[in-house]
Amino acid sequence: MNKTSLLFLQFVLLVVGILSLFILLRFPLLEGRAVNLGLVEIYSDPFILYGYFSSIFFFLGLYQGSKLLKKIGRNKLFTPEALQTIQKIKYYSYCLAMLIVFGALYIRSFHHSDDDPAGFLALSMILTLLFSAIGTAAFVFEKSIQKAIDLKNENDLTI
Repeated sequence: MNKTSLLFLQFVLLVVGILSLFILLRFPLLEGRAVNLGLVEIYSDPFILYGYFSSIFFFLGLYQGSKLLKKIGRNKLFTPEALQTIQKIKYYSYCLAMLIVFGALYIRSFHHSDDDPAGFLALSMILTLLFSAIGTAAFVFEKSIQKAIDLKNENDLTI
């Protein structure tokens, strides 16, 4: 992969991270259940805190993706360190998908009778499918890299 493609992908990860952080900080002030709360009450709301806790896995996954792109740029993709990075991406995406499911179940079970949770639940289903697909792709990629590392180690032993 050439340097321009890697730089573009790293730039995309950076933009996604910055936009996500901006949305996490700004969105509770403008929309939803906390629109009429004060600044302290907004950021002490349990559901918003749950969203911030869940976002940790998202940002860790972005960081691991950035590390993986750096390893690819240095031609170190078929190493155990790169395999660990892929495993972490898989783990973070599956954890995030499960946290989204738990949040959706909470909203579905305990929403106010005047509220319509359909939009939130639809978004939760889409995000759960997205992060499950990312985790599955990382799983497949992990198995391919593991086979390549095993083949490389086998060839190194025969030489």
